[in-house]
Amino acid sequence: MKKWIWIISLACLIILGFAANLYLDAVKPVKTAKEKAIEIAEEKADVKSIDNFTLFHGTDAYYIVEGKNSKKENVIVWINEKNNSITVKKKQDGISKKDAINALLDNRSPSSINTVRLGMVQGIPAWEIYTHSEDDLINYYYLDFETGEILLNIENI
Repeated sequence: MKKWIWIISLACLIILGFAANLYLDAVKPVKTAKEKAIEIAEEKADVKSIDNFTLFHGTDAYYIVEGKNSKKENVIVWINEKNNSITVKKKQDGISKKDAINALLDNRSPSSINTVRLGMVQGIPAWEIYTHSEDDLINYYYLDFETGEILLNIENI
């Protein structure tokens, strides 16, 4: 009986080891992207502290870094993954996440809002809002970061 307990325990440890290795391999590209984005934001945009990092994959891939610059201003930096070009906006110069949702709700009536995140559409900083309609169809709305105007909508997928 002890022999089977040892065999099962060893098998569990081996499976756990493989799972941990698989997980670490899966998150490695995101960790590398975050390190690269932080380095670029600090070097090119004078970002001194980082509050948030996200990835955005639209027509092009972007790293988005939120933080504070040397003047203690809240800034958002959009970094193009291909050429490392940057777009920097003060957070206060754009609409908030809540304002983006309200701007969408003024024009559309989704049954649920799944996610709201920063992105880039045709070189314009934007809020991406992912929703479901009453028919359970998927919708994407891209609102201008500064004005809240709908730049692009992809509906009924």
